[in-house]
Amino acid sequence: MNIQQIRNATLVVQYAGKKFLIDPFLAGKGTYPPFPNSLRQDQNNPLTELPFSIDEIIHKVDAVIVTHLHLDHFDDAAKEALAKDIKMFVQNEEDAAEVKNAGFNNIEVLHEDTAFEDIHLIKTKGEHGRGEILKLAGLVCGVVFKHHSEKTLYVAGDTVWYDAIQEVTETHNPEVIVVNGGDNQFLEGGSLVMGKEDIYEVSKAAPNAKIISVHMEAVNHWTLSREELKSYSKDKGISHQVLVPEDGESYTF
Repeated sequence: MNIQQIRNATLVVQYAGKKFLIDPFLAGKGTYPPFPNSLRQDQNNPLTELPFSIDEIIHKVDAVIVTHLHLDHFDDAAKEALAKDIKMFVQNEEDAAEVKNAGFNNIEVLHEDTAFEDIHLIKTKGEHGRGEILKLAGLVCGVVFKHHSEKTLYVAGDTVWYDAIQEVTETHNPEVIVVNGGDNQFLEGGSLVMGKEDIYEVSKAAPNAKIISVHMEAVNHWTLSREELKSYSKDKGISHQVLVPEDGESYTF
């Protein structure tokens, strides 16, 4: 497999001969207003430009996976750029209806036994924060990829560390794990995605896995920088395990 960090949670995953685009957030720098009640109210989203052209990113994509419909995971630019008959995987029927309303016509809801040709896609749980903020943040999912010729990949999505993440690592023993690790927050309510302590918990739960931290420094409410995570990982002795890609960087496993 090859995993390429595009920007934020947007990934291009080459897996068992197929090209997956995950959580496409494709607008140009500064297109959208900042998320409210959070840091950097003077900076529009996204904070950075795409590392490649949209045409290059979506070229020969076989399927798109949208873990949830927040703007920074599926935006107007993605809706405009993607072919309306492209295969779209979503987390539930409610999201499917919204994606259909955007003009797409080849939509499938992920389950624990979804197949895309000979690739096994397993929907996993996630919690987009802790406590009261969960009501506002809404439902999210992750996905495990399995194929006889590939290592097992777990893309956790917009979730904090909690018992269901531990359960996924124990059940599926992923060798590569992608976490959304920017510790994004509003001014109240705590972490919406993983922070450095959460990532440390993932490393303990899956000590033999490589962990790729994405969703960093791309939207205004981030609180954990790449450099801080790298420093923390070094201090904890897990820098060999935790990879922190720049936009456009890729890894092959």
